[in-house]
Amino acid sequence: MTRTLIAHLSPLPDGPVEVAGWVETVRDQKKVQFVILRDETGVVQLVNPATRDLGEDASDAERSAAALTETIGGLAHGTMVRVSGDLKHDERVKLGGLEVKIGSLTVESEALPETPIAEDSSLDKRLDWRFLDLRRPEANLIFRVQTTFEHALRTYFVDNDYIEIHTPKLMASASESRAELFELGYFEGTAYLAQSPQFFKQMAQPAGFGKVFEIAPAFRADPSFTSRHATEFTSIDAEISWVSSHEDVMRMHEEALAAAFGAVVAKRGAAIEEAFGVELAVPSVPFPRIPLAEARRIVAEGGYEIPRADGDLDPEAERRLSAWVKANHGSDFVFVTDYDSTIRPFYHMRHEGDASLTNSYDLLFNGVEISTGAQREHRVDVLIEQAREKGLEPEELEFYLDFFRYGVPPHGGFGMGLARVLMLMLGLSSIRETTYLFRGPTRLTP
Repeated sequence: MTRTLIAHLSPLPDGPVEVAGWVETVRDQKKVQFVILRDETGVVQLVNPATRDLGEDASDAERSAAALTETIGGLAHGTMVRVSGDLKHDERVKLGGLEVKIGSLTVESEALPETPIAEDSSLDKRLDWRFLDLRRPEANLIFRVQTTFEHALRTYFVDNDYIEIHTPKLMASASESRAELFELGYFEGTAYLAQSPQFFKQMAQPAGFGKVFEIAPAFRADPSFTSRHATEFTSIDAEISWVSSHEDVMRMHEEALAAAFGAVVAKRGAAIEEAFGVELAVPSVPFPRIPLAEARRIVAEGGYEIPRADGDLDPEAERRLSAWVKANHGSDFVFVTDYDSTIRPFYHMRHEGDASLTNSYDLLFNGVEISTGAQREHRVDVLIEQAREKGLEPEELEFYLDFFRYGVPPHGGFGMGLARVLMLMLGLSSIRETTYLFRGPTRLTP
């Protein structure tokens, strides 16, 4: 008999079925035993009439039934079992209105009786035993949402004729700040783990690819212990040719997000509301656009002074600005645009006529920055000058600067952290919950 997923039982008629999963609970009563079995799709109640205290003249069938009763009574939480039996629809059964009467039960893998984590265990303790923590239905849902979200993004990109690329994660030099580089030995030399695919997705522009995207790991040697930072994370990146300004990038970015949120709402919205109490909605486009200077003014008028010397928004300013946008524009998203050139990388294009500002943006979602995007500088002489302004030596950037010496179209793109988007989408408190296996300054296992 072929195994049936628990979520697929309900439409079936009463009769023989086979299910498999792990034991969640056992209620061993005098005359009947109940087992709550969970698989990757849901839970079902199993029932077995208890057979105990056999006499010497018991039949083989009675002894077999007694052995089954003993086996069920000894099942520990998490034990993996395969069960054949008879499906019965019964509205009196609180758990889904159906149950399976056990005919035979095979223990595929026994679990130790004492589980190392409980519902009230700390997040760090749960991460130590992540493979057990992920058995929670809420955790299962998180990664089903992630799958739906990523698939919808890919569908948007593919349907709009983007090329998917896979850039190297071993680099000869930095792609962002040297302060956040992981360095490792590479044969007789030194390599670095890629902080982003920035240089390589730009390389696709002079290659004539036009529009590219990538969903892949990135690495930051950032010793932060906040709820939204990790040393290894999944980055969603896109880059497009022939942009007129960063407005073209923002338009593409918001369209992709609206498509992805739409897919999640359609396929997972009801489950998200039930599990997390979040009534997810498809965001309206266009998202509000607010220049950084105006964002500073809004935050200041709200009574908050940004402490950063460079004038960039800190987390509290992001929260306050987002609350203002929600109250005045009804949007959970806002593009903060036109960042000062002093706080942006050398490859961001400056405003025409005002080199103090860049054609760039940060995207805030529910009060937290999830992405940075910009129009890139494509003129090699300007790039060299801006690199020197940032204290970089052009000679160290030769491989990158070569991209611009043989013709490159005006272009721009963004990078966005997947786990951070999911955290904010589901109203969770940490990206540790929305990362399959989290990596931080003090965590390299499991």
